Amino acid sequence: MPTSSIHTDKILILDFGSQYTQLIARRIREIGVYCEIHSFRLSSEAIKAFAPKGIILSGGPETVTVSETPRAPDIVFQLGCPVFGICYGMQTMALQLGGEVEIAEHHEFGHVSLIHDGNSLLFKGLKNEGTDDNNCMLNVWMSHGDRVVSLPPNFRCIASSTNTPIAAMESNVAPFYAIQCHPEVTHTAQGKEIFKQFVLTICQCKTMWNTKKIIEDLEEKVRQTVGQERVLLALSGGTDSSVLAALLQRAINSQCVCLFVDTGLLRHQEAENLLLHLREHLKVNIHVIDAKKIFLQRLKGIDDPEKKRKIIGNTFIEIFEEEALKLDNICWLAQGTIYPDVIESAGSGASTGQTHVIKSHHNVGGLPETMRLKLLEPLRELFKDEVRQIGTQLGLPSAFVHRHPF
Repeated sequence: MPTSSIHTDKILILDFGSQYTQLIARRIREIGVYCEIHSFRLSSEAIKAFAPKGIILSGGPETVTVSETPRAPDIVFQLGCPVFGICYGMQTMALQLGGEVEIAEHHEFGHVSLIHDGNSLLFKGLKNEGTDDNNCMLNVWMSHGDRVVSLPPNFRCIASSTNTPIAAMESNVAPFYAIQCHPEVTHTAQGKEIFKQFVLTICQCKTMWNTKKIIEDLEEKVRQTVGQERVLLALSGGTDSSVLAALLQRAINSQCVCLFVDTGLLRHQEAENLLLHLREHLKVNIHVIDAKKIFLQRLKGIDDPEKKRKIIGNTFIEIFEEEALKLDNICWLAQGTIYPDVIESAGSGASTGQTHVIKSHHNVGGLPETMRLKLLEPLRELFKDEVRQIGTQLGLPSAFVHRHPF
């Protein structure tokens, strides 16, 4: 069992609807620190219970110059932990703490040169590569139409650009920082370093989030959750379910039975090839169900993608539960659900609640309301690149880890 929890030091990201919010989370995890994305509507009680070492306020498409638009919960500025506002997050921080924001006469979109004062912890030691030590210029990516024009009390300006005199700010009395640009995108050259300054230096988080520790944590949780009961794994042959099969094989071995359902929707001869490679490399017990007829019948005449996904999800569950009855002591249905599945399905269980439904994944938004089997989703808090790293660590061949999705 891991000697210390990989979730102890964690960052809370409050989402205001930015298309870049998932990138913020990925940058934080790449640094080695766990984080979660939640809606700005998250309750004060839930924020306290999360116990963040730091809070990041994301960007967003709205304008704080309109009263009905999103605001950060007051508890964010009362907890005492560091807070980092990005773009819209900076604007709502400024407004809520007594500053002023207006619609800018000149909007900034694209590459911009940011000049920082060299004294803030947020930018300490950061500069464009290849420049002299006294240069405090950073190439960043801007995407905003509003700007802070008056600092809140006890704040100071720590960076500016040609069209944005207050391009970053920090508090003199609390660990509050904000920046108008987007450090999460690769176009901001030193973006990851800015996050490191906030997460490691300002929040003082330990880097416990790495592949080895994640695997140890997942295996232990699976064993504790499942006990002596058996698990039916929905094995599609894709990256996520294949990695999960390898993980469950290590964690509970013969307690896991894999079920491959041939829906008739795969590529030509893909089912045969997948089964051949799965049996060769995973060494797991795989049951095959030919369900082409029922899937094609139920999807006939359906054009709407959302309806298709829900039909597929419901049909899968029917088949899984029917097959589970034929096997002894099957109590769990394991799925390769990952974090983006949950976020993109939004209203179907995502904790963000702010992002509109991108698409309901059949393993999230397509599930029926009542199920006999209990759900086991060990990969649910992981991004795809993290799943791939786990697969590589577990010894899966590249053909599985980097398989192109269907």
